[in-house]
Amino acid sequence: MAETVSKSKFKARALEYLRHVEQSGQELIITDRGRPVAKVVPLSTDVDSLLAPFRGALSWYKEPTEPVGEDDWEALK
Repeated sequence: MAETVSKSKFKARALEYLRHVEQSGQELIITDRGRPVAKVVPLSTDVDSLLAPFRGALSWYKEPTEPVGEDDWEALK
């Protein structure tokens, strides 16, 4: 069964609760005035598979502060 904690208690001891979820594998339900508002669950999948769709999507610029010519802007064409 998932442990339940109020937002105020979670805020004060967030790292402790996150470590507990990581180590125990149990879910944690965060409540606001007794109503469940969030659930913290341990990450059960391979992180590399989560990031796979984003691989190669980042552009790399050697000199990001250098000006860009108008011909380099596709939106202006």
